[in-house]
Amino acid sequence: MTTSMAEMFQLVAGNVWLYGGSFLLVLSILVFIHEFGHYYVARLCGVRVEVFSIGFGREIWGFNDKHGTRWKFSLIPLGGYVKMFGDSDPASAGHTDKVKGEGGEAPRAMTEAERKEAFFAKSVGKRAAIVFAGPAINYLFAVVLLAGLFMFHGQDVTPAESSAVIAGSAADKAGFKPHDVILTIDGQSIDRFDELRRSVMVKLDTPMEFTIDRGGEVVSLTATPERMETEDRHGFKSTRGMLGVISPGDGLAIDNIVAVNGQRTETPDAIRAALLANMGKTFPITLDRGAKEEDMIVQPLLEQNQDLKIPESEGYNVLVVAQGAPQKTIRHNPVGAVGAAVAETWSVTTSTLEAIGQMFTGTRSATELGGIIRIGALAGDMAQVGILALISFTALLSINLGLINLFPIPMLDGGHLAFYAVEAVKGGPISEQFQEYAFRFGLAILVGIMLFANLNDIVQLVL
Repeated sequence: MTTSMAEMFQLVAGNVWLYGGSFLLVLSILVFIHEFGHYYVARLCGVRVEVFSIGFGREIWGFNDKHGTRWKFSLIPLGGYVKMFGDSDPASAGHTDKVKGEGGEAPRAMTEAERKEAFFAKSVGKRAAIVFAGPAINYLFAVVLLAGLFMFHGQDVTPAESSAVIAGSAADKAGFKPHDVILTIDGQSIDRFDELRRSVMVKLDTPMEFTIDRGGEVVSLTATPERMETEDRHGFKSTRGMLGVISPGDGLAIDNIVAVNGQRTETPDAIRAALLANMGKTFPITLDRGAKEEDMIVQPLLEQNQDLKIPESEGYNVLVVAQGAPQKTIRHNPVGAVGAAVAETWSVTTSTLEAIGQMFTGTRSATELGGIIRIGALAGDMAQVGILALISFTALLSINLGLINLFPIPMLDGGHLAFYAVEAVKGGPISEQFQEYAFRFGLAILVGIMLFANLNDIVQLVL
C-alpha cells in the first residue's frame, strides 16, 4: 500500500464519524432537495407520488403520509428516487395502466379518476416541469446557501491584484508586474482574485487577453497559462492552468526566503534587513519550497511592512507583498447577496462545463473525474475546516448535481427532457420500445462512468 493511501486510511479511520458523517449528511441533504423538487411539482400538477426514498435497496425505516406516499430511508445511501403513480419503475423508464389488486387479486385497469393522477397521463409540459424541478431546486438551494453566507457571514473579497510575479512563469513572460490590477479577462470584467483564479485554472494551453491597471495606465497583455499537475494531500491529482501571479492575501514567510535581490543570506534578521533596504523597489527574491527553490519578483511597500521592525508583532515573520488591504469581508444586503450568489453559481457552472468539454476533446485527462471516495474526502476536509467551508462545499456540490442531471443522457433528468422535447415537436410520444433501449444504453453509460470514477480514485491513491 502506498504512503498516500495508507495516510488517507489512517486519517479517515481516526475521523470516521467526521468523514463518513459529513459525507452522508451532505449527500442525503442534496438527494432530499433534488427529489423534493420532483415531488413538490408533481403534487402541484396533480400526480400521485407512491414512494419518496433516500437511498436504494431494502427499506430501513419509513412511514406513509395522508396522500398515500411512502417516505423511507433505504439501505444504500448513495442517491434516491421518487416513484410516480403509473410508472413501472422509479426511473420513469416505462408506464403501466394497471393497478395492483388488493388481497392477492390480479392487477386491474386504472379507473378514470386514477388515470388523472398518473404521471404518464399528464401533458408533456407538466411532465417536463416535474422532471426539470429536480435540477432546478438544486440550483435554487445553492443560491440560497450562498446568499445566506454572504448576508450573515459576508463574502470574502480579495482584490484582483498581481501582488508578486513568479519568475519565468506565464505572467512574467507576458509582462505582468507587481501591483498590476486585472480589470478584464477576455473582455469580461472582474473584481476578485477568485474570479481570476477560476478563469485561469480551466484554461489549458489557451491564450488569454488581460486588461490591467498599472498605476493609472491601462495596459493590454496576452498570456497563455501553463499546464500544471497538482496533487492534494490525499494523492488525488488534477491539471490546472497556472498564470504565475500571487494573490494579495498571500504573505511570504521570512523563514522561507533565502535570497534577496540575488544576494543569499544566512539568518532571518539578515533577510529582514535586506528587505527593508529595498522597500518600494522592484527586485527578485528566492524562496525555499522544500523540493526546489522558486524566484519571485516583488515590490513590497514600507507602509505595509512596518511589522518587520517590531519583534513582538504578529507580522514580524511575514513579508506583505500587496499594495493595499489583502482581503476584506463584505456583508451584502438581501438583494446584493442573491445577486452575488447567482453570479457565483453561474461562474461555477461555466467553469465546470468548460472542464468537462476539455475531457471530451482530450485537452484535460478524464482521470480527473472523481467518485465517491474523492467526494467523501473533500466533505471530511471541509468539515474539519469548519461549518462555513462545509456549507460552501454543499452549495458547490448542489450546483454540480443539478448540472449533471441536466445532461441529455437517458436515465438522467436531461434525458427525459430530451424525449419530451421530441414529443412536443412530433406531436406524440416516442415509442416505448425505443425508450426502453435508450434507457438501457443510458444506464450502461452511467454505470460505466461511476465505475471509472471510483476505480480512478482507488488507482490514484494506490499509485
